Amino acid sequence: MTFQVEITPIAEAQIEKAYCWYREQNPEFADRWFRGLMNTIATLQEKPRRSSFAVEHEIFSEEVRQLLCGKSKNLYRVLFVIRDATVHVLYVRHSAQAPLT
Repeated sequence: MTFQVEITPIAEAQIEKAYCWYREQNPEFADRWFRGLMNTIATLQEKPRRSSFAVEHEIFSEEVRQLLCGKSKNLYRVLFVIRDATVHVLYVRHSAQAPLT
């Protein structure tokens, strides 16, 4: 089964903020980072349940899962839920950020 992937406005804003920050530091890296993130998110079309539950999953009424993207200091957590045949990307958070409360 192929899932549709939708990115919420909150997640889009978080991606944009991170991209802009990286772009100020290193435009070439920013473009690579963005492409890598979007390619990683696109993998949720196939088998999104392969991802583990996010540490925050207990504070939500739905099963919130996470997909990791990046390496070491540039590691991001893509938090999402699955509703029917659609994956909704809720948040994209740097791994150094505290868990949602």
